[in-house]
Amino acid sequence: MLTTEEIVERMSAQGLRITDQRKTLAKLFADTPGYLSPKAVYEYMEKTYSGLSFDTVYRNLRVMEELGVLEQVVFEEGVKFKLHCRENHHHHHLICLNCGKTYPITFCPMEKTEVPENFNVVKHKFEVFGYCEACG
Repeated sequence: MLTTEEIVERMSAQGLRITDQRKTLAKLFADTPGYLSPKAVYEYMEKTYSGLSFDTVYRNLRVMEELGVLEQVVFEEGVKFKLHCRENHHHHHLICLNCGKTYPITFCPMEKTEVPENFNVVKHKFEVFGYCEACG
């Protein structure tokens, strides 16, 4: 897991202005091993920053995701975010629906997928959802 300082460093290196709110977001994700919904992040942030809007929190989550600090995954109940992996190579995950633990998939399914000649792939995601051994 990345530390709060490493997350702030990554954001700063990408040209993002480092505010107290963004430092708090960095600490929250550094201290949380699993996925967080935007609502859970907002409720956490609202305790410290009264008057903070949900839109501001969500916008910061999206910016952090675009910078590669956070990963976004779409669960059945909606979008959730977690700290980006330390792994610097392209990979995908198996995700436990109960505890949120992730396991890397060691190959990319796109390598074995035939894409029509007239289709230009610019981005893809692949997640497999289930339950880890501990969660059954």
